[in-house]
Amino acid sequence: MEPQHTPVIRRARPADLPRLIQLIHEHVAYEKSEPRPPGLAERLGPQLFAEDAPLWVLLAETPGGEVAGYAACSTEFAFWDGRHHLHMDCLYLAEGARGHGLGAALMDAVRGLARELGLGHVEWQTPDWNEGAIRFYDRLGATGRPKRRYALPADPAGA
Repeated sequence: MEPQHTPVIRRARPADLPRLIQLIHEHVAYEKSEPRPPGLAERLGPQLFAEDAPLWVLLAETPGGEVAGYAACSTEFAFWDGRHHLHMDCLYLAEGARGHGLGAALMDAVRGLARELGLGHVEWQTPDWNEGAIRFYDRLGATGRPKRRYALPADPAGA
C-alpha cells in the first residue's frame, strides 16, 4: 500500500508569481476562454501582494513540493443579504494533480479563510459544461444556483 501524503495548502508568496501565472494560463485554456493580454504578472503581482490587498491566493503543493493548483479569493458584498461573503474567483488544479485530494484540501482552506475573515459563506461559479467540477462541488455538499454571467465593457468603443 502506498503511503498517504497530507496535502500542503499555503498562501501565495511573491516568489510564486511565475508559477501562478503558468497555472492561470492553463486554466484559461482549460475553460476555452480568450487568452489574456500580455503583462498579467505585472498587473496581478502588485494587487495580490500589496500590504493591504483584499485578495488571497491559496496554493496546493504536491508531495514533491511543486505548486500544482490554486484558489483565488476576495470579499464581495451581497446586497440582498446585506453582508459580505468570500468570493472564490478561481479554483484550478493542473491535470496531473487531480484526483489526489488537493481540490478538497483547497476547498477546506478556502472555508477556513472565510472563517478567519469572519465571513459566513463562500460563493463561486463554474461553467455549466464542467461536469467534473460540478460533481466535485456536489460531493462537498455545495448547492448550485442557475445563473448566467455577463460582461459589458465600460467603454463601448474600447471593447
